[in-house]
Amino acid sequence: QVQLVESGGGLVQAGGSLRLSCVASGRTFVNQAMGWIRSAPGKERSLVAVISGSGNTTFYADSVKGRFTASRDNAKKTMYLQMNNLNPDDTAVYYCAAASTDRYPFRILTSGRGFQYWGQGTQVTVSS
Repeated sequence: QVQLVESGGGLVQAGGSLRLSCVASGRTFVNQAMGWIRSAPGKERSLVAVISGSGNTTFYADSVKGRFTASRDNAKKTMYLQMNNLNPDDTAVYYCAAASTDRYPFRILTSGRGFQYWGQGTQVTVSS
């Protein structure tokens, strides 16, 4: 099993920045690809970003390209999401998720599918 714990959410004004963190633990965490997915009231859950196990490959939703950056520190088993120039449309619960193994196809994860493990979520609220 893999446990994921997010932190770093909060309330920020439009144009501001936040950095989310996701710490992984568990016997079966083998530096598999991970992602950030967000869920806002009245909207479908949507993929924000995916990062490969090595951290060398990333994928972003069009809505966050150029503003959000995903990174990871495998020595610390931690993934990050640096969010800049936030706007009210970014208000959502942000979930950290991980693939089942380090061999799971990255391209499937970029569709938002295939994540096996999920964190409890952290709220991000952007005021106008």
